[in-house]
Amino acid sequence: MEAYLSLFAISFLAATLIPAASEVFLSSLLALDYDPFLLWFSATLGNSLGSVVNYLLGRYFLHYQDRKWFPFTVENLHRSQKWFQRYGVWSLLFSWAPVFGDLLTFIAGVMRVNLIVFTLLVVIGKGIRYAVLLGAFYWLT
Repeated sequence: MEAYLSLFAISFLAATLIPAASEVFLSSLLALDYDPFLLWFSATLGNSLGSVVNYLLGRYFLHYQDRKWFPFTVENLHRSQKWFQRYGVWSLLFSWAPVFGDLLTFIAGVMRVNLIVFTLLVVIGKGIRYAVLLGAFYWLT
């Protein structure tokens, strides 16, 4: 049970602005013969909830963007907002992408995307990502 909770925590952190390598930990647990479905579920849930934190930060903490500790530059925010406006909420299916995905979920909060739509698209995108990772692991081993 601790392995699944640890994977959840690492996946959660990996989706926030804190760097973590959930894929590496997931792969090592797969190699140790843990249940693939429970690993997929733990990683997807943790990573998706971490993205909800980014969404909430975007929604409520944008007025701190002039502070030094704010994680995104003004240029990155403007570029991401333009991109998000161009491609819309469907771009959230790519919230799994490293670095860019974190910014995308933050921008979704800034743009006040409906939380239910946000969560659904993020869970689908991240679930597919972890399923592909599981499939690649079994295909390669």
